[in-house]
Amino acid sequence: MEAMMSSELRMFLNLCLPLYSEPRLNLSLGRKAWPLLRCSWDVGALPKDEGMGLHGGRVNSWGLRMEQSAASVPAALPYYVAFSQLLGLTVVAVTGAWLGLYRGGIAWESSLQFNVHPLCMVMGMIFLQGDALLVYRVFRKEAKRTTKILHGLLHIFAFIIALVGLVAVFDYHKKKGYADLYSLHSWCGISVFVLYFMQWLVGFSFFLFPGASFSLRSRYRPQHTFFGATIFLLSVGTALLGLKEALLFKLGSKYSTFEPEGVLANVLGLLLICFGVVVLYILAQADWKRPTQAEEQALSMDFKTLTEGDSPSPQ
Repeated sequence: MEAMMSSELRMFLNLCLPLYSEPRLNLSLGRKAWPLLRCSWDVGALPKDEGMGLHGGRVNSWGLRMEQSAASVPAALPYYVAFSQLLGLTVVAVTGAWLGLYRGGIAWESSLQFNVHPLCMVMGMIFLQGDALLVYRVFRKEAKRTTKILHGLLHIFAFIIALVGLVAVFDYHKKKGYADLYSLHSWCGISVFVLYFMQWLVGFSFFLFPGASFSLRSRYRPQHTFFGATIFLLSVGTALLGLKEALLFKLGSKYSTFEPEGVLANVLGLLLICFGVVVLYILAQADWKRPTQAEEQALSMDFKTLTEGDSPSPQ
């Protein structure tokens, strides 16, 4: 049987290889049916006499359909991404300026330990989380697994930085004898943090850790996307609650007199809203989603075959 397979494979390659000067083959075998062979070719090596396929692929004189390996980047996407990064960096800078000018700066072993909390939460749960959500829009032509790893790593960094912020505020309250988890901000904050950790854990189990079946991944992917955007939106809302709470605790009735700190904090709140809106707008554009490459489509069908035992079929 193996000798027959090798003979058929050699014959198939002898037919395919002369067609192109620099072919790249991706051969996949269905588990139940032999032979099931597919070729994915580089578009740059196509001969001049090719025609167009029914679905936008390229077809040569032998009738093989060629998928374009890369899609063009939408014209407006880079500008929106650049604007989001400018907003995000401005949010972090203004947060640091607010803490430095009106709250005395940050330190771990003093009364300034509390200020570690807002800075870490803005950096982790808002700026880095937003960037992690944009990974699949920015890195459109890189390998899917590389993009997945970067997406997961950014979420890990965001989680660690946010954890430092939580430890700082709980430790500060303990030293001062203050009560914990009594305000709406604290309830929302701890809920969002727990949801964020669960979202990362489930996402890692489904998409990075081998074991989940193709159909299970396909069913969970929309929920993963929805809850990712929802948690990000809740993070921005929780930060606004905390900002307002900090201003009322310190300024009290002076807040209504347009104190400089209050004005700067209001500007920070507007910047937080703008950053969240721009990130969500980028995520909401269906045309800006990362296109599936031909090689990834073949690998997805192979994975479905291996995990479910069915012959792969196009999605």
